[in-house]
Amino acid sequence: MAEVISRDSSLYARYLIGKARHLMSRARQKELTPSHISPRQANTLIVLYNLGRKATLADLARDTDRRINTLSIQMSRLEHDGLVKKVRETPKSTLLSFELTEQGLKTYDKIKNIRSVKSIMSVLSEQERQQLILILEKIVTKAAKYKNRSNQSV
Repeated sequence: MAEVISRDSSLYARYLIGKARHLMSRARQKELTPSHISPRQANTLIVLYNLGRKATLADLARDTDRRINTLSIQMSRLEHDGLVKKVRETPKSTLLSFELTEQGLKTYDKIKNIRSVKSIMSVLSEQERQQLILILEKIVTKAAKYKNRSNQSV
């Protein structure tokens, strides 16, 4: 089979990162299917739980790296499914926050121990896993500089 992307290129590294992410997401999605929840929804529930309090869309956007409008739609779906509820600080307040419902907490308990990703990552030693984390953090930090820029060199 012909080499489509040179193994020496940055594009090949990006391709492998994307492929690993895709395959791990599919494995996680398959494991979440019985809970009738998507990986993104599961991630949002985990973040909401870990915040340990009512969370605003801005809090969730910061911790999930999603845009507020995207989260707004997702939170509406989670609310419709009975997993979260909107809370207003006062009846006339425009500030909305969200918290897990009883059903949301039960769903969180089911999904918090998803084993597929841990199993996939088990091919790495602890040292390799820590190295991978450091390398990916460097890439994320550099890539984040491009997030709000258009056609500017960084």
